[in-house]
Amino acid sequence: MRTFELTYPHTLTEADIPETVCAIGFFDGIHKGHQRLIEKAVEVAKEKNMESAVITFHPHPSVVLKKGTERVQYITPLREKQEILQQMNVDRLYIIKFNEELSKLSPEDFIDHFIIGLHIKHLVAGFDYSFGHKGAGNMSNISDYSRGRFDYTVIDKVTMDDEKVSSTRIRDLLKQGEVATINRLLGRPLKYTSVVIHGAQRGGPELGYPTANLRINEDALLPKLGVYAVKVRYKNAIYEGMASVGTNPTFKEDKGNLSVEVNIFDYNNDLYGEELQLEWHEFIRDEKKFAGKEELIAQLADDEETIRNYFR
Repeated sequence: MRTFELTYPHTLTEADIPETVCAIGFFDGIHKGHQRLIEKAVEVAKEKNMESAVITFHPHPSVVLKKGTERVQYITPLREKQEILQQMNVDRLYIIKFNEELSKLSPEDFIDHFIIGLHIKHLVAGFDYSFGHKGAGNMSNISDYSRGRFDYTVIDKVTMDDEKVSSTRIRDLLKQGEVATINRLLGRPLKYTSVVIHGAQRGGPELGYPTANLRINEDALLPKLGVYAVKVRYKNAIYEGMASVGTNPTFKEDKGNLSVEVNIFDYNNDLYGEELQLEWHEFIRDEKKFAGKEELIAQLADDEETIRNYFR
């Protein structure tokens, strides 16, 4: 997959780009609704003997449109989004920088520059996709702007449990810790990738449960505070384990500092500086403050037993 980072105005010319079939959207999460749309673009591209493409945007439009929004956290940060699209056999990825200038483009200019100008012959979008200043262009009036230069397919909403599959729904479920439900909406485990850093290092000598402390990725949306059953991908191996998202309320010196720590079952080697990928599988319990180390150790033993049984 070739990746192109574009700003307005971009310098690519239609003559230098192969005819493509393109899916367009923000695609945070690349959930089952997004997948249907992207898979349709790949399918049509094969039928037409063209390249498949995806247009997405970064950062999230709310960073520009809602003044004061300094940072948005993503279900799938940009790197993970790229990896998933690669796995979906997309040929070309266009990442368009969303800024104030882009937000003010008319629907006509947006279509001329980013659809016709990128040699897109067939566009695939969701029923609720809008484009141009204040969303004046949409999939109901897109024929006014296409002027016969490209065809288009509109994908209807995808539902699960009689409710629309959406990024907003997934964000709400993350606040509740409902990672198992999220995994059904994604069609794959929710993931968190980060590097192991030095932490308080209490887990080994003090508690008997050595933990890898992961650097907080400020672009990634985490599930609510608590303990989770996870799988850990490290290099070419997959391990089971238990992860904590929290502020370590039992230990005063840590309180208030958010951490993501994982105890990897049956693994004791030093991982400092290594990159791990967590797969969130099941919420086990809320974070709580314990009376002391002995009570915490007993709870960790119960958590381990619960999680090992879950994965059996």
